[in-house]
Amino acid sequence: MIKNVNLTEGKIRSALVKLALPIMGTSFIQMAYNLTDIMWLGRLSTDAVAAAGAAGYFLWLGSALVMVAQVGVGVHVAQSYGRGDLEGAKKYIDNGFQLNILIALSYSLVLYLFRHQIIGFFNIEDAYVVKMAVEYLTIISAGIAFHFLNPVFSAVLNSTGNSVTPFKTNTIGLIVNIVIDPLLIFGFGPFPSLGIKGAALATILAQFLVTLIFLIIGKKYDTIYSNAKIISKPNFQFVKDIIKVGFPPCVQVGIHALISIIVTRILSVFGPMAIAVQSIGSQIESVTWMTTEGFSAAISAFVGQNYGAGKIKRIKEGYKKGIQIVGGIGLFATILLIFAAEPLFTIFTPDDLLAIKEGIVYLRILGLSQFLMAIEIGTTGAFNGLGKTIYPTANGIVLNVLRIPAALALSKTALGLSGVWWAISISSNLKGLVLFVLFYFYRKHFEEINKRLG
Repeated sequence: MIKNVNLTEGKIRSALVKLALPIMGTSFIQMAYNLTDIMWLGRLSTDAVAAAGAAGYFLWLGSALVMVAQVGVGVHVAQSYGRGDLEGAKKYIDNGFQLNILIALSYSLVLYLFRHQIIGFFNIEDAYVVKMAVEYLTIISAGIAFHFLNPVFSAVLNSTGNSVTPFKTNTIGLIVNIVIDPLLIFGFGPFPSLGIKGAALATILAQFLVTLIFLIIGKKYDTIYSNAKIISKPNFQFVKDIIKVGFPPCVQVGIHALISIIVTRILSVFGPMAIAVQSIGSQIESVTWMTTEGFSAAISAFVGQNYGAGKIKRIKEGYKKGIQIVGGIGLFATILLIFAAEPLFTIFTPDDLLAIKEGIVYLRILGLSQFLMAIEIGTTGAFNGLGKTIYPTANGIVLNVLRIPAALALSKTALGLSGVWWAISISSNLKGLVLFVLFYFYRKHFEEINKRLG
């Protein structure tokens, strides 16, 4: 039996933690897909890591497009569920899946048709690295629809307080990916050695399995999406509502991904090693933002349900407790990245001493941004739950864009490659600080709502 949870009642901290832990687990699973690929590819060659890293940015860009439906549907389902309007929630689910599938198929086609031009943008001089990146992107484009569907299934269930089912489902996908990744990359028995193509194929097969399990669960149990009407006439008012909430975070993450792509082109001046260092380092660093995004999703669902129920005081208390938790995670990550940089990086590329040396520098510089980055992600969840996605979007866009001139300027100083890492770290700190201050002042709006509610 699939169990939903009413977040408008009961103890706040325990409700947040209980909801967040499975979401965090799901987030770690998503991170582990990438880490598994990079760990095995690092044993293949640093060039393979660089190729997968370059192509992988377009999976990230795809994740931005997913957020239109993921956030838009998630917020409206949470608020509808909080009001007790289950029929409204189901209509948002129907229209959200229709919109998501349309975006997924369109993006898949673009990636396939322009795969050579897309990889060519990075201006990588090593022809073999370019060839591997194109091969990786070709396979990813063929199965990216599953990469789009699974976060929306998870968001729908999370919004009703059921974060356990997405965790269990994604865990199965991860186990499959861990098992078949080395088999397809290096070959074993009947499995041919496919190299980087094997890593891409393993990821797609695992994502397909997760989608299949979500569909089976929907068919077997009485989930809120069990009778979703995918093939029906869309209700454009519901589509508009979804886009209104989901488009701003899509733009924010999309621009963040595009900026990272541009920064990677700046890094290409320093050779494939620099690209590989950022690919590995960002995956290690993702321990922080994957963990805090779990709490961010829990905060969003909590705020959304309580906002729908008109429980403003509970929202304020929930945000306070949620930020205390994510702040603690950020501090732990800072200590981990600064003091355990060398053993962490060596796991992924044990034989490349130059990459390890630069990777240690990367982790220590980015380690200084983990606390405020966690605060930013947690506060984004609170704004999203209120349906006010424009605030974190504007904050993220402005300060992410500033990374480009900062990276260009600092990389041309005596800092060299480290200047790029400093540009990323400083902007992350500013994003967290500014968004926290914005939410502090936005809380005054809660008092006005309280007065209207009496």
